[in-house]
Amino acid sequence: MFGPVRVTPISGYAQPRPALIAVAHGSRDPRSAATMSAVVADIAAARPNIDVRLAFLDLNAPSVEQVVHAVAAQGHRHAVVAPLLLGSAYHARVDLPGLLAAARTAHPQLGLTQADVLGSDPRLITTLRDRTLAALEPTGDMRPLGPAGDRGPLGVVVAAVGAASAAANARTGEVARQLAGMTGWLTEICFATTEPSITQAISRLRARGAEEVLVAPWFLAPGLLTDRLLAAAPDVAHAQVIGPDTALSEIVWDRYDTALTAASRVSA
Repeated sequence: MFGPVRVTPISGYAQPRPALIAVAHGSRDPRSAATMSAVVADIAAARPNIDVRLAFLDLNAPSVEQVVHAVAAQGHRHAVVAPLLLGSAYHARVDLPGLLAAARTAHPQLGLTQADVLGSDPRLITTLRDRTLAALEPTGDMRPLGPAGDRGPLGVVVAAVGAASAAANARTGEVARQLAGMTGWLTEICFATTEPSITQAISRLRARGAEEVLVAPWFLAPGLLTDRLLAAAPDVAHAQVIGPDTALSEIVWDRYDTALTAASRVSA
């Protein structure tokens, strides 16, 4: 249903810039694929002279294998593969490198360079803050938020997927700490697939004195897991996911540029 987002290089380029293959996780929920298609359309619009494609690791088409084949068939000699992943866990460290190793064997004429994940880039933390503030607006309460204002302290549950790796979850926990440092809000991390759960995180915020609690999803797109979080805590407000965003596009292109610089140093 959702095909690749593609921008054909403009004429006049003897050596087209390497293609960008943006790799999303994939989901059984069609909202996820639709959102990631919009995300990649924004990314492509930022640099219309570069061929940009969307691929999925699982559950959606086109697959990474299919997109690599299409890029090679288009005549590209090099492509940067950018994981649209917020954490550096199994998918970024094992799954995607394995897929690219097989793709290099199938298409030896095509150089493939894996870029870094999105991670807890401060620009995305700012977007997370903005989504949180937007979720507070419908209340109509325009008093300043604590600790400086006359509203009670705000507690924000940063809700992420969760991983089997404790180290990966600890890295994700840094998102909540960065948000707290940026805003002065009380924050706790929770995970949709492991502990601490959303109810545990809310209880911790209440114990710390939070009078108002809101959930800030650390997700690029809505899906089954964000629905699970909403069902587990229906009595508190939930902010929107990150979705298409200028900062997200900037970060992906930064990862692209950094990966190309590193690849040129290796080949030099």
